Amino acid sequence: MILQMVLLALGFLMLVKGADWFVDGASGIAERFGIPQLVVGLTIVAMGTSMPEAAVSINSALKGNAGITIGNIVGSNILNILIILGITAVITTVAVQKSTIWIEIPYMMVITVLLLVLGKSGNQITFSEGVILWVVFLLYLGYLFYCAKKNKEEVVAEEAKPMWKLLLATVLGLLLVVWGSDVTVDAATAIARALGISERVIGLTVVALGTSLPELFTSVSAARKGKADIAIGNIVGSNIFNILFVVGTAALIVPVEFLPGFGIDTVIALGAGLLLWICTWRKRALTRPAGIVMLISYLAYFIYLM
Repeated sequence: MILQMVLLALGFLMLVKGADWFVDGASGIAERFGIPQLVVGLTIVAMGTSMPEAAVSINSALKGNAGITIGNIVGSNILNILIILGITAVITTVAVQKSTIWIEIPYMMVITVLLLVLGKSGNQITFSEGVILWVVFLLYLGYLFYCAKKNKEEVVAEEAKPMWKLLLATVLGLLLVVWGSDVTVDAATAIARALGISERVIGLTVVALGTSLPELFTSVSAARKGKADIAIGNIVGSNIFNILFVVGTAALIVPVEFLPGFGIDTVIALGAGLLLWICTWRKRALTRPAGIVMLISYLAYFIYLM
C-alpha cells in the first residue's frame, strides 16, 4: 500500500511537470511559426493527450476485443467536457474564440450524432463506416490547415528558446504526461482494490478519469499560463480525434460493437457538448458557475450509471 501511494504521488508529479513542458514547448513552436494557439490546441495537444484512449481502443481492436472501444471513447468524451473543462473553469476562467463556439463545438456535436447513427444501424461500426469516419477526419484536418494558413500570426522578434529545446520540451512533456497517466491509474487501481472497492466502480471512476488525466493537467496548465485557446482546443480537439480517428481506425481493423446501452451514453455525450455551447456562446468564456454546473451534471450521470 505504501509503495502504491508513493507511485500515485510520483504519477501526479509526472503529470504536472509533463503538462508544463508540453504546453510551453507546443506554444513556443506555435509562436515561432506564427501558428494560431487554437490550431495547436486542436491538433498537436489534442492528439497527444488522446494517446491513452487511442492506445487502449486500437490495441483492443487488434486483439479482437473491440467491444470496449465505444464505451472508452464515449465515456472519455463525456468526462473530458463535464469533468476536465468543469475543473478547469472552476480554477480559472477559460476564454473561448468565436470559431470554437460556431464551428468546432458544433462540429463535435455533429460527429457525435454521426457516431450514434452509424452505431445504431446494425449495432456495430463496420469497415465502410470506419472509412466514412476517416473521410470526415481528413475534412477536419483540411479545415485546420486552412485556419492555420488564413490566421497565421506574425512572428515577434524577441529572444526565443532554440527550436531543439522547444521540440525536446514538447516530446518529453508528452511522454511524461502519458507515462504519468499509466503510473497514476495503476497505483490508484491497486489502492482501490486493497480497500475493497469493486471492479465496476474502479472502471467507471479511476480508469475512466485516469485515461483523461493528460487532458486535465494539460488544460489546467494551459489556462493558468494564459493559453486558453490551447486549453479548450485540447478538449474539443480530443473529442473529435477520439470519434473520427480512434473509432474510425479501430473499425478499419475489425467491426466495432455498439451495444444498445451505448446509445444513451452517446446522447449524453451530445448533451455535454450542447451544455458546453450554451455555457460559452454568450460571454465567449467558460466561467466558474458554468464549471460548477458541469461538475454537478457529471455527478448526476455517475449516479445514473450506478
